[in-house]
Amino acid sequence: MYAISLGDDGAELRPMETWHAEQFLAHLERGREFIGQHIGFGAHVTDVESARALLRSYADKRAADTGSMHGLWLDGTLVGGVIFRIFDAEHGTCEAGCWLEPAAAGRGLVTRGTRVLIDWAVEERGIHRVEWVASSANEASLNVARRLGMKRDGVLREAGSHRGLRQDLEVWSVLAPEWRTGR
Repeated sequence: MYAISLGDDGAELRPMETWHAEQFLAHLERGREFIGQHIGFGAHVTDVESARALLRSYADKRAADTGSMHGLWLDGTLVGGVIFRIFDAEHGTCEAGCWLEPAAAGRGLVTRGTRVLIDWAVEERGIHRVEWVASSANEASLNVARRLGMKRDGVLREAGSHRGLRQDLEVWSVLAPEWRTGR
């Protein structure tokens, strides 16, 4: 397995594998309430087998070249992750996303990890448009999009539902030429 250093603070980006199920479950348990404020990611992961199933679904996406999941580790502990929820190399588009436990918030880990993924998608895979979709209430996620140099395309009014409530979703994006210029 490989690990990509995200700086001199012990932060690394690594691919998530099914054998990480126990670490993944422990991480979600530590951050469940914080993570679940705005997204349902991991809500159905309640034991090692369900953790393994979610990781397997992303391993299958990676094998099909339609998505991938990458963990953010800090000093050897899984504290969050970044994903390509959708990856469509044929059409040159993808959607990136993230989650993080509270102990790791405010360190720039998501921004740094997502930069690595976008660089790879644009330069190695020829992706032209990278999207970021987040609830209008999720200011931390919207700030990541801003730090990545993305532009807000618009708001999908009440397009999402979380914890039984309708929510507006903001769509942000960066195009390959903008990404290259911004780097």
